[in-house]
Amino acid sequence: MEKSTLIGPFKQIITMTGIPLKGAVKDSELHIISDGGIIITGSTITKIGDFELLKESDKIAETITLKGNHVCVPGFIDAHTHICFGGSRAKDYAMRNAGKSYLEIAHAGGGIWDTVMQTRKSTQEELTKSTIKLANRHLKNGTTTIEVKSGYGLSVDEELKMLRAIKEANITAMPDLIPTCLAAHMLPKDFQGTETAYLSEIADHLFPMLKSEKLANRIDAFIEESAFSAEDIKDYFNTARALKFDITVHADQFTPAGSKVAVNYKALSADHLEASTENEIEIIANSDTIAVALPGASIGLGCDFTPARKILDAGAALAIASDHNPGSAPMGDLLTQASILGTFQKLTNAEVLSGITFRAAAALNLSDRGKLEEGLLADFAVFHSDNYQDILYNQGNLKPCMVWKDGNLVYDKHN
Repeated sequence: MEKSTLIGPFKQIITMTGIPLKGAVKDSELHIISDGGIIITGSTITKIGDFELLKESDKIAETITLKGNHVCVPGFIDAHTHICFGGSRAKDYAMRNAGKSYLEIAHAGGGIWDTVMQTRKSTQEELTKSTIKLANRHLKNGTTTIEVKSGYGLSVDEELKMLRAIKEANITAMPDLIPTCLAAHMLPKDFQGTETAYLSEIADHLFPMLKSEKLANRIDAFIEESAFSAEDIKDYFNTARALKFDITVHADQFTPAGSKVAVNYKALSADHLEASTENEIEIIANSDTIAVALPGASIGLGCDFTPARKILDAGAALAIASDHNPGSAPMGDLLTQASILGTFQKLTNAEVLSGITFRAAAALNLSDRGKLEEGLLADFAVFHSDNYQDILYNQGNLKPCMVWKDGNLVYDKHN
């Protein structure tokens, strides 16, 4: 029989329970347990409530008594990252800030293709090590689940190398890594053929390998003028759906086209949406597709933020992710970015926290995390504070002092 452990008392436990998946949320809707405790058994939460009452009513094997004020929130979930890559794009960043355009940077040897070339030069072992390093850095900021995309290989063999590296990294990395195949990131410059011919080759030769090696159950595509059109992607997504892959879409980053594709193919999420208009927002709001805002890309590129306020007011579900990548979003600090998005888009604390917990879990088709309640994974982040509002108020400067993953204390700032 597995032992149970009581942890507390927490000045506040922010459970994220009772909040709907879609639409705007008031801070008054947050369920807050004062002077609370959490009992974990194995990897799951078995009881949550008043610390003293739990201590009296349950004869448990161990109690971890916290001294001082602590606030507990669900472990954060980053639903969109590209943390498996080779090299750096620091030169791109400098050129962009000096006024160079995307095309000028690409013509100078930068852009996504630069990362593709550097990733291809990296060994699988090197990619595994760097992915673990970045994942564990995210964990120290309270993120316990991280989606990780391929997309810097852009050939069957190189995409396999990336996805195998992600799978291997997931064995060692402390957060859970959720792999996504983004072979449809752009038409590789060394491919002799059309967009549809490339996508056909990937679907015919890579998709079966993803299933046989259990490398990914998620297929992503970049729908954009510089990548693939709605027409290009039809057969690709139809094949993915026939093989029962989950679909997600890079949508409406620079032009409004991808969100309609996402909804038409019943994608779990439509990510970016910086260029979405009222029409695209309405389409998403009337669907089950999760809108995923990526403020890191807006900060990195110096462009408009996703219209998060309008998306929520229209009744859509909004998640917030870091888009951590070497080009447009190198910061990779989800809490800082979510806090900044909240400031510019006038989001409540409840809306921001929902976007990086259970709504982000929904974007990854995960129902076992994102809230603190009985039966769910014991994934949570703990902050030195007596008021949960301090977490976003400090805009990422207040870091967790402890992080639990699957019922284990995996980060303790004091040790």
